[in-house]
Amino acid sequence: MHADSEYVLDPGDLILAGVLRPDAHHAQGMAFFRVPLYLLDASAKALREGPATRISGSSGLPALVSQFLGSLAKESSSQHVAVNSRLALNTADLVALLVNEVCGDRRRTAPPESELLLRIQRYIQANLANGDMSPEAIARAHHISVRYLHKLFQADGTTVGSWVRQRRLDACRTDLRRRRRTVAAVAQHWGFTSPSHFSRVFRQAYGITPKEWQEAAVNDA
Repeated sequence: MHADSEYVLDPGDLILAGVLRPDAHHAQGMAFFRVPLYLLDASAKALREGPATRISGSSGLPALVSQFLGSLAKESSSQHVAVNSRLALNTADLVALLVNEVCGDRRRTAPPESELLLRIQRYIQANLANGDMSPEAIARAHHISVRYLHKLFQADGTTVGSWVRQRRLDACRTDLRRRRRTVAAVAQHWGFTSPSHFSRVFRQAYGITPKEWQEAAVNDA
């Protein structure tokens, strides 16, 4: 959010921003919540690069998020650490849903040339567990050349391989938190054939190992 940005807000409205500058001023009665981008899955990149967005909290999912965050802001900070940790994860999930909805609205107003990329990304998301999914297979499924496929992703600031890997990591992270399966089983299910490679890229993405993430989720349950 830029320091000179001005918003007229009604009670319950939200402002969603990837970066809040330290000199940004705010009105009395506002509450600020910071959610690490790595907890927002695929929406993180779009939020980081997109503009600050005012969201009406009068209805729908924004109203639910606003009411939930408002209640949290009024709660005492002296709650048990384990309770706060679990609340933090649930709050991040709820905010991620809101971010995905907002970013989805932005995509629906995007130029027509981005439609193909969005279809490809949805196809990849639906086939993440297919270990044989390659740039060649993706291009063939959409009747385009591999070169053009790479060009589409490069224009979006990433690569096919990086995009697929991050979606798979997001899926693994969710699976490790919600299911009681071994790290190796989860990695294999989502297309990682090498457990050591999976552990390395997971730690690079999230700062902890898959086992540490799973154990933290179990302790918070």
